[in-house]
Amino acid sequence: MDGAVILFWVSLGLLFYVYVGYPAILAALAALSRRKSTEPGYLPSVSILIAAYNEERSIQRKLRETLDLDYPPEKMEVIVLSDASSDATDSIVEACRDPRVRLLRIPERKGKTHAQNEGARIARGEILIFSDATASYHPKAVRYLAGNYADPTVGAVSGRYLYFDPSQTSPTALGTIAFWSYENLIKVCQSRIHTITGCCGCIYSVRKAAYTELPADVISDLTQPLQVIQKGYRAVFEDRALAFEETTASTNEEFSMRVRVVTRGMRGLLTVPHLLKPWKYPWISFQLFSHKVLRWLVPCFLIGLFLSNAALVGIPGYRYVFALQVFFYIFALFSAVVPVHRQSRLLGIPLYFCTLNMAALLSLIEVLRGRKYVVWQTVRHQS
Repeated sequence: MDGAVILFWVSLGLLFYVYVGYPAILAALAALSRRKSTEPGYLPSVSILIAAYNEERSIQRKLRETLDLDYPPEKMEVIVLSDASSDATDSIVEACRDPRVRLLRIPERKGKTHAQNEGARIARGEILIFSDATASYHPKAVRYLAGNYADPTVGAVSGRYLYFDPSQTSPTALGTIAFWSYENLIKVCQSRIHTITGCCGCIYSVRKAAYTELPADVISDLTQPLQVIQKGYRAVFEDRALAFEETTASTNEEFSMRVRVVTRGMRGLLTVPHLLKPWKYPWISFQLFSHKVLRWLVPCFLIGLFLSNAALVGIPGYRYVFALQVFFYIFALFSAVVPVHRQSRLLGIPLYFCTLNMAALLSLIEVLRGRKYVVWQTVRHQS
């Protein structure tokens, strides 16, 4: 019984720390910082690298929007990284007559990170900006990203995701939107204090001189800024640089995407073990343990909480907590079958929470098994 009580409170305490305690500590520290936003007046040459695999439905719109961005044309080039696309993606890019646009076809499909490595080699810009074919940028997004590089200590700059659900039918859409709003707030605080430890995948940038070629099986938007930090630079968050992207359409798509992303994130973190040493990198290791390692271990804490609570169900106070847990999980299962989110989008949050943490649990298992995710399947399309 004593062991169950200890496990219950330790699990509950860790869950509280991950979702409430850590953000509260960041907010308190950020409130003491006087770091100001940069003015978007610094205009270095930029290379926008667009990762694409079978994106014939999106690539023409993406090129048009990118070329129309508010940035000096003579200081911008666009490189489409076609990861052995088998549809009309390549021919659409080649048909673009704007001299700023280049196609880099990867003859054998080796994944997004490998394609970005190849693109970085041929890019001419001082700043590399990584985008996806499905992401739409705010017209001034590149200006806002570039302005931060006036500070020579800055080696990477992340923009901000804004997700939307055009069909209003996705069961996990509100969860996705709420989760990324929460993540963006954390990044704002991290950046205001000193540095962030991860970027937003469809809108982030790196000083070319600080770029590191990465293994194909790691996720670049986490691993690249960590490599930048190891080289002595800061990675910052620019919340005015907006990228708009559609949410996944189904729970299965969201789950598959999260498994791939988290597995690659875990493998990426394993490539920079020195940053986890608190005696060498106190601020960075604090962020990584609190925001990544413990977050990925949340499913283990949830299992510990549930099992210990089941053992304590005979005690009145614990009985009510157990009933709440059972109701929460039954409702999440129910909403996976019945589209209750159509009655109220808030009803989709339990399903998203469970999807996110089931994906993290499977990712832990995949990493322990040595499974690698290198290539990706396009799941978000925009007309």
